Amino acid sequence: MSAHETEALLEQWGRSDSSARKPAPSRLRLGIALAGLIAYIGVVLAATLSPTPLDAGYDVAIERFLGVLHRNGIPEWFGYSKLEFTANIVMFVPLGFLLALALPRKAVWAVILMIPAFSGAIELFQATFLAARFASVLDVVANTTGGYLGAILAIMLRAVVDARDRKLIARALWERGVR
Repeated sequence: MSAHETEALLEQWGRSDSSARKPAPSRLRLGIALAGLIAYIGVVLAATLSPTPLDAGYDVAIERFLGVLHRNGIPEWFGYSKLEFTANIVMFVPLGFLLALALPRKAVWAVILMIPAFSGAIELFQATFLAARFASVLDVVANTTGGYLGAILAIMLRAVVDARDRKLIARALWERGVR
């Protein structure tokens, strides 16, 4: 059922049953997304703007971890730089997901600008103020990729929920005999 058909049925339902009103949109998605987004931005900023890199002092543990990966089928070319790139992607997936959930559907395109701008600002801060940190364009690429993946997941989730809601509305209208 198209959005137009669903809206037409809701309007018809409202006219045929004066006690029935269209429910207000749920604020739960927005509240959860904003709370998660604020908390997650705090975590990302703490991890990326600390004076020392997160991996400082963990060289042996990282080498052991890579050794385990290599013994279990991950190719030898997947070394520290690839692990760091992958970690940057993974770190920004929740950020893109939460951001795309928090934004209204018509404004979700803004994620395309917000994620690389946020990542670029982090890298610029690191380059300017944190001598022990290394700013990198590759980090911006990885962070942006992760953010976009998260946003795509959120858009897909919203589409699935919307389709489910439309089916529920259509069924409720059908059961009431509204045509």
